[in-house]
Amino acid sequence: MTQDRIAHVLIHGRVQGVGFRAWVHHQAALHGLKGWVRNRYDGSVEAVFSGPGEMVEVMLKACHQGPSGALVQLVEPVEGADPELGNQGGFEVRRTV
Repeated sequence: MTQDRIAHVLIHGRVQGVGFRAWVHHQAALHGLKGWVRNRYDGSVEAVFSGPGEMVEVMLKACHQGPSGALVQLVEPVEGADPELGNQGGFEVRRTV
């Protein structure tokens, strides 16, 4: 059994208008992760993944590729992420901020 982990990231590149949020939602559900994803007005996508450490790592690696049509330039960790960020149940798509 592995330790749970929370990762908060900003994903930069061509990541809006290509189904990135829906893809993240689907992938997170497949990996049994909690958290959320949302577009940002600056053109990036922000996401929080919470769950078993190895599944979070798999999800972060997948985010470097994204769905077809996406062109990911950078997956940037957000330092000092609040541990409460990933404590809700399930995985949700949130409104743009």
